[in-house]
Amino acid sequence: MLVCMRLERFTERLPFKAPLCPDNLFGHLIATAVPGVEEWRDGVYRRSLRLPFGCGTAALRPLTDHVECTVELSDARDLTTALDLCRFLLDLDVDPAEVDDALSTDPLLAQLVMSAPGRRVPRTVDGAEFAIRAVLGQQVSTKAARTHAARLVARYGTPVGDLRLFPLEFDPAELAMPESRRRTMAALLEALQSGLDLSPQADRGVAREWLATLPGFGPWTVESIAMRALGDPDAFLPTDLGIRLAANALGLPSTPAALVRRSEVWRPWRAYAVQHLWATGDHEVNRIPA
Repeated sequence: MLVCMRLERFTERLPFKAPLCPDNLFGHLIATAVPGVEEWRDGVYRRSLRLPFGCGTAALRPLTDHVECTVELSDARDLTTALDLCRFLLDLDVDPAEVDDALSTDPLLAQLVMSAPGRRVPRTVDGAEFAIRAVLGQQVSTKAARTHAARLVARYGTPVGDLRLFPLEFDPAELAMPESRRRTMAALLEALQSGLDLSPQADRGVAREWLATLPGFGPWTVESIAMRALGDPDAFLPTDLGIRLAANALGLPSTPAALVRRSEVWRPWRAYAVQHLWATGDHEVNRIPA
């Protein structure tokens, strides 16, 4: 049984190529944060980490030219992995100029890019965790999804300092949701135990194909996982309501098939186009709380 009580602290600077737009990046993580696993306090986003040699926590504060990162680890051998996960979570290794220049060639996106250069894709530090949370969030509000997740964490989460690890093993029958969703969750948990790899190093094609065979996994869920867990910069969500509303407002096609065809000009950066389209809506994921 994993036990993470004594933690050693390390503080590092996470540099990035400017510009960086923190609004949707931290805003999304904060708005969807699972109580017990994540928190936003005094300008710092904190969350637990599951690591090869143990576990820990990460505290991330966005600053002008870097992100201040403090990790507390049960095993110092996990330091490099923890820092890499934090960089992946915040998408700090992308060249924003390359992305922005490419998307700006589309006159319908150019103004969005100009008004918020350097948008990143908010990701995850644990692909299996994100997939489970994606199922919990199917056909319910963000608030309801957080409530379901928080209950799981309170019952099954391993303590890590004052936070907990998100559980990857539990009985889906205990979830307060429709039977069809419990079957979906059971199928996902079985796939994860059978070797489904949802890490940034995974074969994206294999992962997509495997996910698509699971009951209850439609294109939105598969592409969300591809974007945020697998780190696919070209993942796209044409069926997402927010994307379709934004597309319609901008004069883009709003039906999924037509929008997919229109999105060809954004490749291979469609996940970043998604962030710009989402940001046209008035939603808490698009801003950092005051």
